[in-house]
Amino acid sequence: MARIPTITQKTDLAPAHHAAWDAIAQSRGHVIGPFTALLQSPELAARAADLGAYLRFESTLGPVDRELAILSVARALDCRFEWAAHVPIARREGVREEAIAALRERHAPVGLTPDEAAIVAYVSQLLTTHRVDEPTFAAARDRLGVQGVVELTATAGYYGLIACTLNAFEILPEPGTDPLPA
Repeated sequence: MARIPTITQKTDLAPAHHAAWDAIAQSRGHVIGPFTALLQSPELAARAADLGAYLRFESTLGPVDRELAILSVARALDCRFEWAAHVPIARREGVREEAIAALRERHAPVGLTPDEAAIVAYVSQLLTTHRVDEPTFAAARDRLGVQGVVELTATAGYYGLIACTLNAFEILPEPGTDPLPA
């Protein structure tokens, strides 16, 4: 059970904030997970949703790179909800099962292609050491270009925000979803 009251219906919000609910629901198809907590601050939720919609649906990152980045964040921050939500999306977008398994079991870069390893190493270094070493940065920049590496960095930061929200408020995935071991 979440640590704070969650907003699970539009009617849980004051009418002045229904537009925030509508925008989130329209871009994602529903309002679940982190947004049920973020809607305690409707303006924050709307702004976060807008950035998230750009990163997830309009960014220059390809879908495989984006989902690898998101799963890397979920694993680095041990966010069960984020992991459970994005494993099916990653599979649908073409992320290899070997890459998902390598991340789940913390075996990366073993099991990753060089392209996958460039994404995972960049995000993992950023979130664990708070920096990216020059060879890792150069590999990501060479592969994605400057705009791509900026958007990769923003994706890691945004999904870090989402993971922190989910973890802090103990919002858990539905039973039966892809488990994330401790």
